[in-house]
Amino acid sequence: MVIILISSLRFRLEAENFSPISIYCEGSTCREMQKLGDFKLPHFFNYPPYFTLQPVRETREKQVQLWKELILDYCRTQKIFVIKLEEEFPLFSNSVIERTLSHEAREAFLSALAAEGRAEWLDKGHRSCLILWHRIQEWADIIVNFVKDNGFEDSVMTVEEIRFGIESRRTELHGIDRTILMRALKLLEQKGKLAIFKGTSTDDEGIKFSV
Repeated sequence: MVIILISSLRFRLEAENFSPISIYCEGSTCREMQKLGDFKLPHFFNYPPYFTLQPVRETREKQVQLWKELILDYCRTQKIFVIKLEEEFPLFSNSVIERTLSHEAREAFLSALAAEGRAEWLDKGHRSCLILWHRIQEWADIIVNFVKDNGFEDSVMTVEEIRFGIESRRTELHGIDRTILMRALKLLEQKGKLAIFKGTSTDDEGIKFSV
């Protein structure tokens, strides 16, 4: 197996320092996986060692950091809010280099995000993870800006209108996970910027803004 790094028209073998690469070669075959749908993948995604938890602390810290950034970026661009460890997830395998993250590695990367407040486990068994590519406070700020931009300062809206209404189209709020939205709304309610009232059903929950 040979790993080739293309840099400034020079080929350098990088066997030990775990640097990102452009091309993965095995024998005489060189392969590259650059995109996942419309999402451009980072170079490290083609490097097999990144799919195995590294034993050396310094190396693992770098590995974990890269995976945290990739998971957040992918979930943000694809509007993914929940990752289930026992189900297929596009980032967790690379068919080009025939590598798949182990359950231990998946849990380690998501737990690292949770430790920074960028994710939360939804169950004690760590089977489902809520991804916070925006923290709850950041979502609350987005809601306030949305309200002001659309002149809804003294208006009433339903939760579902915020999630799927015409006004929220082309904004990050469109299609937002209900759990995340409700937590952001309750945070704003605690600050006196809105009031949540219940209707005849869960979908009828209304929001009276006063921002």
